[in-house]
Amino acid sequence: MSKNDLSKKLKSKVAGFKFNFAACLFKMKRRSGLLPILIVALIFFILNAYVLSGIKVVIHQEWLAPAFWVFIVGITVALVLAITKMRKGINQFFTIVTHAFLIMLAAETVFAIFLFIGDLYRVASSITTNFQPQGYHMDERSYYWVDVALMMFGLTVLLFAFGIRNGKYAYRVIKHTLYFDDLPQSFDGFTLTQISDIHAGSFTKPKEVQKGIDLINAQKSDLFVFTGDLVNNAASEIVPYIPLFSQIKVPFGQFSVLGNHDYGDYIKWPTEADKIKNLNQLKAYHQELGFKLLLDEHVVLEKNGEKIILAGIENWGVGFGERGDLNRALQHTAVNDFKILLSHDPSHWDAQVKNHPSKIQLSLAGHTHGMQFGIEAFGIKWSPVKYRYKHWAGIKTENNRYLNVNRGFGFLGFSGRIGIWPEITVIELKRK
Repeated sequence: MSKNDLSKKLKSKVAGFKFNFAACLFKMKRRSGLLPILIVALIFFILNAYVLSGIKVVIHQEWLAPAFWVFIVGITVALVLAITKMRKGINQFFTIVTHAFLIMLAAETVFAIFLFIGDLYRVASSITTNFQPQGYHMDERSYYWVDVALMMFGLTVLLFAFGIRNGKYAYRVIKHTLYFDDLPQSFDGFTLTQISDIHAGSFTKPKEVQKGIDLINAQKSDLFVFTGDLVNNAASEIVPYIPLFSQIKVPFGQFSVLGNHDYGDYIKWPTEADKIKNLNQLKAYHQELGFKLLLDEHVVLEKNGEKIILAGIENWGVGFGERGDLNRALQHTAVNDFKILLSHDPSHWDAQVKNHPSKIQLSLAGHTHGMQFGIEAFGIKWSPVKYRYKHWAGIKTENNRYLNVNRGFGFLGFSGRIGIWPEITVIELKRK
């Protein structure tokens, strides 16, 4: 065999190896993508099988198991269909199916927790009890714990029903007084009202929204700011509510920024030009609302010859688009100027703001909604969103700088709120 033939043969084998290796990698990627889905599906199956085993204690019918699984499979298939069509926008089918699935899943989880407590008690009793009465079988479940689990299942459903019917418009005014060494004397006692995440496309009751507007105006603040997500997807969603939100008027003006939903990234547009047109229309609607939209820029607020800087950037969030340019927004400001920053996503504060060379004394964000579900009572502050965001609601201070995360004025996805109520924030600036 000649050197040329040997060289060609080696090249052929190397090319074949590279192709096979690439094919293996591709298969591994596909498998790794399927793995989380398979794990979730397995957990979901185990949860439902466990719940069914508990229901069988009180319902002794042959039809129970087939009917149960037909229902579970049916609602799961409906959920998948609803999600696949979501790119066209949130419709009534999506809302009904997702809410039904969410309520079912939450109630089943609560049922399973109490059933498991009963099972643990049963196992512990079987270990510690030396004598069992004749005819007693410790492997049989107690009706007591199944009844408790069923009661908690029903309470969970009622809780979600309350959140859907009443929670989403149960506006709360939350007040904070913040102290600063470098606040200009003229702004001592200056107040601002912040709302965030209006999500106008989710509203169905303008009269209830009006109650929130009235609460905002009742605060009689010096400044009003809105920290993004005016709509869910399309600019047209805000049109019916322009007469309501345009009622907000304060002495130092109304200012706003964009949130991740305002860019129309979550639905499919006929063309890119349509998407751009929608964003431009949304910006025009901010003006109709009487909101000065800050796009990587700042304004100077003056009082008695002293000033503070109000800056606002386009959405910047880890995993949600890093569009904003903080340095551009702060151009022509001094390092030690007193600054308030509007930035929709609180992850921006950790990434760029809290250690920025130009001191930003107060940042205002939203975005998290507090996941619209959680507990804030009796010294407990918890929501599932804490596993995604280190700071998801209220005031945080670090490096002698403050961040406030508003829990949101509106709602999205889940058409309700439980324990995390829609928020109107009022902040008073005080000089130390």
